Amino acid sequence: MSDIASKFIREYKRESKSPFADKSTILLLAGHTLKEDGEIELTYDNYIYQHRDACGRVLGISLSKSIAAQHPEFDSRYLTEADMALVMLIYKDEICEFCTLFEDEFKSIFCLPPATHFEAMEQEWIKQLENI
Repeated sequence: MSDIASKFIREYKRESKSPFADKSTILLLAGHTLKEDGEIELTYDNYIYQHRDACGRVLGISLSKSIAAQHPEFDSRYLTEADMALVMLIYKDEICEFCTLFEDEFKSIFCLPPATHFEAMEQEWIKQLENI
């Protein structure tokens, strides 16, 4: 990977404002348009971020205000465990499609293309929800 700033993964330069002890985020979903030159222009009105600690462990996800407003069943925009699994299942197809825009970066992090990764994760999220 190059040293060019990534739109997909971001390592914090200062303290996170999230309730997590996170050091980086991965942008799993965001509004976007593709410019004529192939550049991806992101809008942050509809997003889901995955928060990770310094070792890369997933701590939870955060939702944009607009996505959170569609899910009043959640008490917070910051979700972990079963709530995180449920949101990931609900938005799996959209997340997979979005992550495909950053497929090379995605594969460098998860060692799989998005479609393969999210297909496998779907089974894990279902198991997690069945065990609550």
